[in-house]
Amino acid sequence: MSIRVMLVDDQVLLRTGFRMVLAAQPDMEVVAEAGDGAEALEVLAGTEVDVVLMDVRMPRLDGVEATRRICAQEDPPKVLILTTFDLDEYAFSALKVGASGFMLKDVPPAELLGAIRAVHSGDAVVAPSTTRRLLDRFTPMLPSTTKEPAGTELGRLTEREREVMLLVAQGLSNGEIAARLVLSEATVKTHVGRILTKLGLRDRVQVVVLAYESGLVRAGGGTPQR
Repeated sequence: MSIRVMLVDDQVLLRTGFRMVLAAQPDMEVVAEAGDGAEALEVLAGTEVDVVLMDVRMPRLDGVEATRRICAQEDPPKVLILTTFDLDEYAFSALKVGASGFMLKDVPPAELLGAIRAVHSGDAVVAPSTTRRLLDRFTPMLPSTTKEPAGTELGRLTEREREVMLLVAQGLSNGEIAARLVLSEATVKTHVGRILTKLGLRDRVQVVVLAYESGLVRAGGGTPQR
C-alpha cells in the first residue's frame, strides 16, 4: 500500500514542488494539502493520512501547535517537520510535542523520500546528527515537559535497555546499535519497543528528547560522568 502523505505549508509553490517529487514514487501518494495548521486539522478530520509534512511558521495556527493537537489524537499520523532554518527553536518545540523528526526544506529529494519512509516505518530518527545539534542548542533553554522526575522514569529500564537508550540518543540506527552491543537487529528493535512502552514515549525522537532532559546525554553529545 502507498504511504498517504499530507502537505501542510502556506507557500503554494513549495507544496507543488513536493507534490511533484512524491507523485513520482510508486509507494507514495499525496492525499491532502493545507495552507496552515488550522486547515490541516480540518482536513485530517475526514482524510486518512500516514505522514504529514508540516511547515512550522504559518498564519492562523503554526506547525508546532498543529503537531501537538495531531499527536494528541488517537492513532495519529506521523509528523515530519520541514523547516527553512537549521537549529530552529520551532522545530525543537515540535519534536517535544510529538513530531517524529525534521528536515530542512532544501533537502535533496532522495533524502526527503528516505525520511518519509523512515518516519512511516517508525524505525529511525530522521537526520539524527541534525536532531542532536538542535537538542544541544535548545535543551538548556526550554523547560522540561516530563511529568515526573527523570530518575523515576529511567528506573523502569533494565541495564541493557539503558544502554540501548543511550545509543539511540546518540543517533545510532538499530543496525549500528546491534553491532556495538553484539546483538541481533531484531533484539535491538525489541529493546527499543520496550523502552517506548515503559517510558510512555511515541517514538525514537522522544527517546532522544528524554535522554537529554534527564541528563543521560549532555549537550555536545557526551554522557555524564559517574
